[in-house]
Amino acid sequence: MQEGGGLRQCILALDLGTSTGWAVHGHDGLITSGTVSFRPGRFDGGGMRFLRFTNWMTELDRLSGPIAAIWFEEVRRHAGTDAAHVYGGLMATLTAWAEMRGVPYEGVPVGTIKRFATGKGNAPKQAMIDAARARGFSPADDNEADAIAILLWALETRGGVA
Repeated sequence: MQEGGGLRQCILALDLGTSTGWAVHGHDGLITSGTVSFRPGRFDGGGMRFLRFTNWMTELDRLSGPIAAIWFEEVRRHAGTDAAHVYGGLMATLTAWAEMRGVPYEGVPVGTIKRFATGKGNAPKQAMIDAARARGFSPADDNEADAIAILLWALETRGGVA
C-alpha cells in the first residue's frame, strides 16, 4: 500500500462475533467503522447467520472495495462453547469468501492488538474503547473499538512488518 499520492487500497479489519466490529480504510484514506449483528432470527436455520455474513461482506466489497486485504482478531480462547462455534463459523466463512476472491487475510492475536492500543496485552474492554476515543474515534462498543485497533495496527505496523 502506498500513501501520499500513490495508490491507496481498501483494507478491512474485523472483530468476529455475533456482534461483529468492523473498520475500513478506504481508497480515499478515510476510516469508517461500526458494528453489525449476525444474531439469528427466531425462525432462522443454523446457517443463516453465515449467509448474512457472506452477503454483508459482498456488499461491503461492492460499496467500499474492492477489498485488498483483511485483518481479523485471532481468538484462541472463548468464554463459552456457543461463542467458539460462532467465531469458528464466521472465520470459516470469511476465509472461504477471501479465498474465492484472491483477497489476502490474516489473524492478529488478541494480546498484540490490546498491547498496541493500550500498552497492556490483557487490557479490559473499556480500555480498548478509551484508546479508540483517544485516537479520535467514537466506537459504539468494544467490538468496534477492537476493529479500529486492528486496522490502525495493520496500517501503522504494515501488518507487523514495520
